Amino acid sequence: MISSKVYSKDKWIEALKGLGDDTKVLVPVKDGDFHNFVPLASGKQPDFGFTNTRLSAKSLVFPQSERMFEYSLDENDEDVGIVKESPKDYSPQAVVGIRPCDAHACQIVRLNFDNPEYRDPWWVRHFESTTFVGLGCIEPCPTCFCTSVGGGPFGENGLDVMLVDLEDRFLAKALTEKGETLLLKMPAGSDADDKTLKAADDLAAAASEKIASDVHTDKLKDKVINDLFDADFWEDVSFACLNCGACTYLCPTCWCFDIQDEVQGKQGDRMRNWDSCMFPLFTLHGSGHNPRDQKVQRVRQRFMHKLKYYVDKYENGVQCSGCGRCVRYCPVNIDIREVVEKMNGF
Repeated sequence: MISSKVYSKDKWIEALKGLGDDTKVLVPVKDGDFHNFVPLASGKQPDFGFTNTRLSAKSLVFPQSERMFEYSLDENDEDVGIVKESPKDYSPQAVVGIRPCDAHACQIVRLNFDNPEYRDPWWVRHFESTTFVGLGCIEPCPTCFCTSVGGGPFGENGLDVMLVDLEDRFLAKALTEKGETLLLKMPAGSDADDKTLKAADDLAAAASEKIASDVHTDKLKDKVINDLFDADFWEDVSFACLNCGACTYLCPTCWCFDIQDEVQGKQGDRMRNWDSCMFPLFTLHGSGHNPRDQKVQRVRQRFMHKLKYYVDKYENGVQCSGCGRCVRYCPVNIDIREVVEKMNGF
């Protein structure tokens, strides 16, 4: 039976610490001006009053740099020239306090890494070993637009447990069997009564009303690709862009990566690292030809992929969870909400 439990805030931390023996618990911790997810076992005090992390939580399933294979070039080694899969840690982990937009983003990304045609073994195993404990957004950021792209401040898509901050206590509501299993491992909280559940529902409804941005995506599926590709607004959209790549590295739904060999002495690693369509080298061919050698082409590719190519291929809405990071942190104030309106209304 799916349960809902109530914990005082001190008891909640103690309950999480009780998971440490067989589950790595990752919590938001303030680091300078920003927050990051770090192991609770580090001894740092979790901060569940945060707005959101600057970097998304996608790195907890899809590391920024990941060793894929290793090999030796030493003729004295028995396995010289043999490429072996690098050891990886797939032990259970719980990401506690992830915002609903980032959990929703994992489901968007999953279509790329786990589908009937292809399953990325490393991404899938990291994902399946992770339990997502969401934290409802009582005060969404002004740049958030999750409600326009299939989510919400208390959206449950991709979450195993929903955590609601009720000022002096937390309501933890299991949403999946995986979430139920996690709560059963924790020291028991008290059962939530109808009054507590209603208070949580009221908070969720009020939070949705605070989302100020209303972004329209309803006409994107019917647009002709070549018409959007040749639209006259791309020069204006890209004019200020620095091609710094901040938007793609902060984005929870960007999945592009590059594969490189790194050799030190006679030992080598084959790595995969996040990459960005904003970088000039991203599409550089071995011949020296670059089909997207101009800034406007790279900016257009980013938005066309998220708002048109993905829409047409997966028929699952846009490749965006509305977290607003790219809006908040773009150094030249390029706003994806404005680009969506241009494309949708073209």
